[in-house]
Amino acid sequence: MEIAESMELAPLSDKESISSESPHEALFIVLAYLPLFELLSMSEVCRSLRDAVEKDVLPWLNIIVEKPLNFRLSDEILVKIASKANGRLRTLALMYCAKITDDGLQSVIHQNPLISKLHVPGCTGLTPDGVITAVQKLSDRKNGLESLRINGIGNVKKEHLERIQYYLRTNQELQRIQQGRQPLLYHNYRKFQAYRWEEHGRVIDVEICPKCNEVRVVFDCPREECKRKRDDSMTGCRTCMFCVPRCEECGKCVENEDLEETVCADTLCSDCWLQLSKCNFCNKPCCSRHSNMQITSTGSTGWICSVCHDKSDDFE
Repeated sequence: MEIAESMELAPLSDKESISSESPHEALFIVLAYLPLFELLSMSEVCRSLRDAVEKDVLPWLNIIVEKPLNFRLSDEILVKIASKANGRLRTLALMYCAKITDDGLQSVIHQNPLISKLHVPGCTGLTPDGVITAVQKLSDRKNGLESLRINGIGNVKKEHLERIQYYLRTNQELQRIQQGRQPLLYHNYRKFQAYRWEEHGRVIDVEICPKCNEVRVVFDCPREECKRKRDDSMTGCRTCMFCVPRCEECGKCVENEDLEETVCADTLCSDCWLQLSKCNFCNKPCCSRHSNMQITSTGSTGWICSVCHDKSDDFE
């Protein structure tokens, strides 16, 4: 398969195929929901799936590029992949694809004017003007862009965001969705599937931080007193992650004097710090996201962190 070869994932030959038997029909339905890496991997399972990936347009209507392929994706490969949708591409999610430029994005949009979800967070090769042009083109039609993610693109200023919002507001339905959005909590945001952002009632992921006035993702706080401030139209601690530290476990704002030490160096509030299990040596917890730093051994209770484990090896 030409695309797989471009991404250094050359598919198996007919003789190397794992199975010549036809897979369950449900697998063919699943293809349309797989990120690119899994989609290309499925093409190596058997001939039927390989033919479905190569010849059927359905698996290519939603292109989602994540690790590990995001580091390899170039403009040329992206255009080649997008051409598989035959102009019917609906979702383009490029997660931290640093090699993608404005030219590559515009080429894909020119071929696929029906894109309704454009997620390009961390695509540092894109510029604010390139994003604006893309949003303008995709918002021209009646049912235009439904979901946009641009967090991590450099030098996005207030004036850029205002132009993007102007084009998005041409769709009255999007205005209604944005007005009914749910509070965005930091710990939930970290767990989001990047390409399902619109399910949380937001058309665009960034806004102007009330504290630093920069274009960033702005988080709400689950503390009751902070909720009351928000209900009373007060800003409170509703800011970006750079202005107010937040607990990795519960998303609450954390004052500097309440910061607790952790093995993973992430922020925890006092309540969550007390509830989490601790390393037998340093008495520090790991947040759930870094539970892989916990090392257990047969016959012992509790765990030690990888930092203490490495130190103990140095003394042996």
